[in-house]
Amino acid sequence: MRLHGAGYFTWKEWAERLATEIKRAQERGDPDLGTTYYEHWLAALETLLAEKGLVGPEELARRKAEWEEAARETPPGQPIVLRRK
Repeated sequence: MRLHGAGYFTWKEWAERLATEIKRAQERGDPDLGTTYYEHWLAALETLLAEKGLVGPEELARRKAEWEEAARETPPGQPIVLRRK
């Protein structure tokens, strides 16, 4: 929402990217039961950010690793806190 609000992409661009990701997943055999929607949403966002030059592959990989580490260190039921290094 913030990236759209800041003018980095339009809703049409977002909807098209998300639809493309969902279609690709279905072509790979995703049964479209709703359980993988977040994965499609995230893939669409990552692709859109890369296309717009807002994040490079190295930074994206670093941020993913930081979130995965934070999630592993967070007790169940607690909010995940990302601590930037």
